[in-house]
Amino acid sequence: MKTVRFGIIGAGLMGREFASAAARWCQLSKIDVKPQLVAICDKNPAIYDWYKQNFPDIKLYTDDHHKLLDCAEVEAVYAAVPHNLHQAVYGDIISAGKHLMGEKPFGIDLAANTAILDIARANPRVFVRCSSQMPFYPAVQKVGQIIESGQLGQIIEVETGFLHSSDMDVTKPINWKRMIEINGEYGVLGDLGMHACHVPFRAGWRPRNVRAVLSDIVKTRPDGKGGMAPCKTWDNGILLCEMEDPATEQIFPWTFKSFRIAPGEKNTWYVRVYGTKTSVRFTTKNPKLLEIMVYKQGEEQVWQQIDMGMDTAFASITGGIFEFGFSDAVQQMWAGFLYELHHGKPITPFAGCVKLEEAAMSHRLFTAALKSQRENSVVTL
Repeated sequence: MKTVRFGIIGAGLMGREFASAAARWCQLSKIDVKPQLVAICDKNPAIYDWYKQNFPDIKLYTDDHHKLLDCAEVEAVYAAVPHNLHQAVYGDIISAGKHLMGEKPFGIDLAANTAILDIARANPRVFVRCSSQMPFYPAVQKVGQIIESGQLGQIIEVETGFLHSSDMDVTKPINWKRMIEINGEYGVLGDLGMHACHVPFRAGWRPRNVRAVLSDIVKTRPDGKGGMAPCKTWDNGILLCEMEDPATEQIFPWTFKSFRIAPGEKNTWYVRVYGTKTSVRFTTKNPKLLEIMVYKQGEEQVWQQIDMGMDTAFASITGGIFEFGFSDAVQQMWAGFLYELHHGKPITPFAGCVKLEEAAMSHRLFTAALKSQRENSVVTL
């Protein structure tokens, strides 16, 4: 069993999710590489207590990420910091020779993303990936297999999205994700959009153009000091793109949605792919249910419903009939990262984490979407 020693920079919500996934690595039954947490960096020392109670192997706690990177024990880093810090922190991690899993959008804007990619190209021995969990749901792994198999026939339409309601409460105090100088001009696109891009981009489909409709719904929020602060980031975004499949030269529409204010949604990913021979659709509202329709000429169109269990990319000790959840997706994503780091390629294409060129494609798309919104026009990528 190969052990990779990790540091975490930004040890809050998703840092704890990674740590929890590492702590129960024995859940995975057939993987030959595992993570070990040895260092934590966060500006808020109150976060340290949870790690100290649960991870005795962690020897270094610091509020300076340079000290973590100077630690010889650290081989790889998970970085979950605000978007305005991505260029500096990710660049430092890669330049220090540490493997990196970074949070999306991998730079506050296109220029920052390009700078990070330039550093990565200058350090080809460093393995770098971007975080996104959606494809690791068993149903989406099955969707990936169907896409790869060519069973779809000619693609008619694709729809993907990530909808949640974290900002439905207009009395919720403002935080950095509502501040353009920290979150970036992309707004919800940069914060959540990779989750809607991951499957289409991994399928090899490429956006040719985009028409964006972006919504600024809640324009002010409590500032936590008795006053109100302006919200300068986009709450919701809808993109309509012409997509091209370079392998088949097919052109088809892709509808993308990324919402922070979605009534009735808590945290919902979905993917729908419609083809002339086979169609598939899945939503995390019902994480067990995969719907498939195989069309046979002259016969009725009937959706088949399949209850998905723990049919995961990386085998688990959990019985195959049991349900899969978000924490399982996080662990499967990390298994995908470590497997590819150790073996040099993903176990299957859709069980790989977001690649640098896919993150760069999302930046080109979101930059074009901002222009589309400003000009009320279709923008070519």
